[in-house]
Amino acid sequence: MSTQGQHHAPPPVPNMSGAHVKRKPLHLFVQICALNEEETIGKVIHDIPRHLDGIASVHVVVVNDGSTDKTVQVATNAGADIVISHHANKGIARAFQTGIDTCLSYGADIIVHTDADGQYEAADIGKLVQPIIEQRADIVIGDRQTQKMSHFSPAKRLFQWLGSRVVQAAAGLDVPDAVSGFRAYSRDAALHIYPTALFSYTVQTLIQAGKLGLAVLYVPIRAYETPRPSRLHKGMLHFMSQQATILMRTYTTYEPLKTFLVLAAPFLVFGTVLVIRLIVLAAEQGGQFIGRIQSLVAGMVSLVIGLLLVITGIIADRIRENRRLIEDTLYRIREQSTNRYSVADLDAPAHDESVAETQAAAGADSRVIPLPASGAPDTHA
Repeated sequence: MSTQGQHHAPPPVPNMSGAHVKRKPLHLFVQICALNEEETIGKVIHDIPRHLDGIASVHVVVVNDGSTDKTVQVATNAGADIVISHHANKGIARAFQTGIDTCLSYGADIIVHTDADGQYEAADIGKLVQPIIEQRADIVIGDRQTQKMSHFSPAKRLFQWLGSRVVQAAAGLDVPDAVSGFRAYSRDAALHIYPTALFSYTVQTLIQAGKLGLAVLYVPIRAYETPRPSRLHKGMLHFMSQQATILMRTYTTYEPLKTFLVLAAPFLVFGTVLVIRLIVLAAEQGGQFIGRIQSLVAGMVSLVIGLLLVITGIIADRIRENRRLIEDTLYRIREQSTNRYSVADLDAPAHDESVAETQAAAGADSRVIPLPASGAPDTHA
């Protein structure tokens, strides 16, 4: 779908001397991951603003995550510029990364992720991307203000609050709504983050952002009740357990030494107290340990476990250093491999060519719609 029309140029920014330098046009891509959303995705796409201050163009990318209904057809008719389909349902995290890779391959400067169920107000996209346009943030999270959402039960509001506080502490970020899916990413942030969890990307990418030193802000947004059951989880307990597992794994990945020292501390303290107590008692009884062998064994075993955990933490910390090098290498590779296509390709006429060349752009598990003459995915399914 063409997005030609009147666009607002991004505001000039001052350089080191104070003079204003004209900023290059910014291209915004809005990605939507969908699974059997034929009833809502049309309105979601239609409501996305195509003209925003500071943005040269707005394009919509839909990742069809194995839908069996008319999601693709409805999305295309509603004006989606790119529709990519997974052969089978891969989960929201995989679909999210497919969308990110596709947007980057077309030279996206800002990527907004929103849901296909109409939970988020599309008119708030302008508010969401403004801190990135002004170069104040790398990632902006839409805060649903869950404590004010009447359709959330008191228990759900409490757990949302507690969960977000735990994620804030783990990531070192001030984000009151950690699991909000309404987010904006700068190009640099999108190149840095890479979720590996299969359940969801929200918590993991926040911790990644915090540990990588990305600037993360939040803005209040409007959110609405979605009457259908969630397709992500089977209930509150399932959601909480999955997110807690992701949080622990991700935090341990980035802070292994700290994690293992915390685990080792109780064993070291318990073992040390037992051994010191036995030494004092033995000194009072002329060096005899009679009757206290069990305490001696328990104390020594506890100390050994604690020391093993410390050693494991040191080894894991060295592995973490290698991970930093791998992450930097991945960033450079992704940076060099993006911009394979351009925004102009989205307006090129489509024709029937092999889609094999574009499989890498969307992932091996994805089916890319036919290529236009320039070699980019077609804008219609």
